[in-house]
Amino acid sequence: MGLVAGLLMVTAVLVWMGPNAKGIFRRIATLRRRRPSLSVFQPARQREVVTSGLNPKTQRVLVAASRLGTWLRAHNHDEIARELRTAAGRMTSDEPTGLYAMQTALRRLRSLSLDDRSSQERLKSLSNELRDAVQDRFEQLELLPFRRP
Repeated sequence: MGLVAGLLMVTAVLVWMGPNAKGIFRRIATLRRRRPSLSVFQPARQREVVTSGLNPKTQRVLVAASRLGTWLRAHNHDEIARELRTAAGRMTSDEPTGLYAMQTALRRLRSLSLDDRSSQERLKSLSNELRDAVQDRFEQLELLPFRRP
């Protein structure tokens, strides 16, 4: 008898609330979902490394070109940086053409002279890193011999 009376009271309250009852139930459900899970206190999962499909030596060339291009832009040599970026873009679609364009950009870098000795040394180390990466890829693809500028 008490169970029937309790059900009648709950039904009366639901009828009294009318259409607003759905919204209240949704709010209650979202409050239950917002409890912090135990995973907050656990270390983050390792992310999977996505392979780009490029050869590792090609990736090495692109990374070295990116480093050098960023450094050149920071030191107001935008034209050569743009040339490197264009050559890197070509490498993703037509690698031999991009490598030859990269070689041309490296030749232009030889004529670049900076007043600051430390900047000149940094430019030399970045361009040597790129030159070595380009030479390795040239040899791997068995293209015409890479000529040191």
